Amino acid sequence: MKFVAFERAMLGTGASRRLRITGRTPGIVYGGSVTPLQIEIDHNALWHALKKEAFHATVLDMELDGKESKVLLRDVQMHPFKQLILHIDFQRVDATTKLHMKVPLHYSGDENSTAIKNEGCIANHVITEIEVLCLPSDLPEFIAVDLSGLKKGRSLHLADITMPKGVSPVPHGGNKNPVLVSVVAVAGAEIVPVADAAAPAGKPAGKGAPAAKAPAAAKAPAAKKK
Repeated sequence: MKFVAFERAMLGTGASRRLRITGRTPGIVYGGSVTPLQIEIDHNALWHALKKEAFHATVLDMELDGKESKVLLRDVQMHPFKQLILHIDFQRVDATTKLHMKVPLHYSGDENSTAIKNEGCIANHVITEIEVLCLPSDLPEFIAVDLSGLKKGRSLHLADITMPKGVSPVPHGGNKNPVLVSVVAVAGAEIVPVADAAAPAGKPAGKGAPAAKAPAAAKAPAAKKK
């Protein structure tokens, strides 16, 4: 993903405030053996870029003075209540140095699992992103996790998923094998037998048939006039 930045000449709190008034966001690029670089970015373009998952989890191409360099988003400072980005930090990327990054998990297929379809359970997504260690070229935008094999009474752990090539998971809070998804039984949920679930759905007997009409009452003969 690519974005355009401009070198920032004026520094300080007052200069940053005036910069924001003009529709620009102050920022910094640090890392490597190069001196940290003060930059500014168009606020509207940055606002829309931040809404995209890839801007947070992939190596970015920063264009500055017609040259491109690889960077990672490291920090964003937002205004407490306004829709305003106050400051943004990027880190330079070295192609030979491993990165420590958070990568989102994309879950799918839980509605096809036996636990969800037939056993009255729900899938509780305990963790939605994990920390990984890898080279910049191996950094995935996300990790896809198939939940179609979920079973009642069992949870999905980090060790149960397949990591992309060159990517190693980092222990979550000191836990090397945390629970990613737990299978929770819902009280009072209807359990559907597998055989019944596989059978073709048909109309219940009598459903949709017109109601039988009650026999009309016989008319009494008219009384004769005297």
